[in-house]
Amino acid sequence: MATTPDALEEITLASLSTENLYRELLTRLGEDPTRDGLIDTPKRMAKSMEFLTRGYTMDADEVLHNALFDVDYDEMVIVKDIEFFSMCEHHLLPFFGKAHIAYVPNGKVIGLSKIPRLVDMFSRRLQVQERLTRQIADAIDDAIHPQGVAIIVEAQHLCMMMRGVEKQHSSTTTSAMLGVFKSQLQTRNEFLSLVRRAG
Repeated sequence: MATTPDALEEITLASLSTENLYRELLTRLGEDPTRDGLIDTPKRMAKSMEFLTRGYTMDADEVLHNALFDVDYDEMVIVKDIEFFSMCEHHLLPFFGKAHIAYVPNGKVIGLSKIPRLVDMFSRRLQVQERLTRQIADAIDDAIHPQGVAIIVEAQHLCMMMRGVEKQHSSTTTSAMLGVFKSQLQTRNEFLSLVRRAG
């Protein structure tokens, strides 16, 4: 569908408005946004934030589209060491780490490449780690109604490393256990054992 001149003008105005906000921010920080190294910084910041928060323009149905398959398989499926980057909603500083995801199918599986895409979708928003963990679990549960879903997210937060307590080696682990992973100790322990095992 062709973009109308009015729509193009709105996009341009929105972009200029965002750039002006970043230009004002630089000024309030005590910088001169007209100096050589900063002339294009507002434009770069606008593009960077659009990229880092692109998860707001995505939804799980689109991400998983055409990647849900009927199967006769009821053993645990695990995708681990999924790297992600996100932005802390409290300080707009990055946090990053790995997600380990498992589910026990109930007649359907998800195409393996779609699970990291689901992690990207939720992590590319302003987040807290606890919510990120639960959103991924709920999206998988809603998509294929498995017997259970388990997720562990391990992350380092620059809001703890660069400011505040300034603890450089601290990390945070969150988990979500649904279905058989919550109700069956053996299933949960199998998942935990497989995640801990060196790749």
